[in-house]
Amino acid sequence: MNAASALTRFDITASLPAFDPVPAADGDTVQIDLDARSYPIRIGSGLLGQPETWDGLPKARQAVIVTNTTVQPLYAAQLEQALAPHYAQVRTVALPDGEQYKTWESLNQIFDALLGGQCDRKTVLFALGGGVVGDMTGFAAACYMRGVPFVQVPTTLLAQVDSSVGGKTAINHPLGKNMIGAFYQPRRVVCDMDTFATLPDRELSAGLAEVIKYGPIADMAFFEWLEQNMEKLRARDADALRVAVRRSCQIKAWVVGQDEQESGMRAILNYGHTFGHAIEAGLGFGTWLHGEAVGCGMVLATELSARLGLVDGAFVQRVRNLVQRAGLPVLAPQLEEDSPASASASASASASASASASASASASASASNGNGNGNGNGNGNGNGNGNGANAEAWLHHMRVDKKAEAGQIRFVVIAQPGEAALATAPDALVAEVIAAHSNPHACLMQR
Repeated sequence: MNAASALTRFDITASLPAFDPVPAADGDTVQIDLDARSYPIRIGSGLLGQPETWDGLPKARQAVIVTNTTVQPLYAAQLEQALAPHYAQVRTVALPDGEQYKTWESLNQIFDALLGGQCDRKTVLFALGGGVVGDMTGFAAACYMRGVPFVQVPTTLLAQVDSSVGGKTAINHPLGKNMIGAFYQPRRVVCDMDTFATLPDRELSAGLAEVIKYGPIADMAFFEWLEQNMEKLRARDADALRVAVRRSCQIKAWVVGQDEQESGMRAILNYGHTFGHAIEAGLGFGTWLHGEAVGCGMVLATELSARLGLVDGAFVQRVRNLVQRAGLPVLAPQLEEDSPASASASASASASASASASASASASASASNGNGNGNGNGNGNGNGNGNGANAEAWLHHMRVDKKAEAGQIRFVVIAQPGEAALATAPDALVAEVIAAHSNPHACLMQR
């Protein structure tokens, strides 16, 4: 096929700042430029507990911290104390922890607290946690009294480099991820690097998936730096993490500043996500972490790019190697079309095994600190064999992806290393891609 004629490329209207591999000594600020909705992303250590971090936010009588039951005992009291000089009343709402709770029921817990506390339309919401907390808090802020201000305080790597930035808010539906939501920008994003101290290894790896994606879609110099520094990132080297967070936020700010509501270029940020969202829906939300699904999805999307004649096999292998070195799955699981919530426990177990040094280490990390959902431990032995039934299940879930139009799946592909585009592909070719990266003996990657 003529791959080039099927590509949708995007016009670039702003310059991306050059990549700087040197961390700033006193922290960083990345600006999201959206006219009246512009806001800063503050990156540094010790920010969460400093009252001055919260200077200049909208004035209000009440502040409401939305968090989850895992993060609450770690950081809620610290944030409450820091906010006390700014607000007469600070209250906290703790939601259940995990992607499977990104639902109407959890959203209503936020509304119940706001209404029960007689919160007015000046009340400021603070999203303290990972991507699930941030998405639901933002959606609640967009809806409550038709819009109240909110602030993102991400405590996971994935949330700091991706979900807290750009104003996407949503909850899940059983038929698709993030299908019910709104574009609603925060007033500020505060990335306190100290919260990584309580991040389970599995969650750190999940966040690295969203870091990796920025290289193939926008910045191969950053990709090469990641290849050179992946071991430092997994070892939680503070300087390496600060560089990775800053560059990820710079690239996302650059994209969002050109296309706030995903009418065009912003779609490139979904590299790996069409395949990844199918994994999450097909296995049941929470079985694999979002970043685990995206990591595997990037391998599949790059393979599709190669089969469309856009990149060579060597580049596919580079992406696959980096994803694997991040502790992420690279093999496609078997999906169920009719009962996604009943996916086998072995798939969850295998996801943990791929993202942790050992099953017991992952279980211990999730139980002892603050941002994991503790789903993964054990050894998987599923049957991801890429057969026709499995491919049809994948296609079924991808057809409800937000980028699909009139039932036609649109994939983010790598037009060339450092540039992403949108493309369609025949179902048979997509099935070949899934089969090429499926394991006939296990649901997940071999380490």
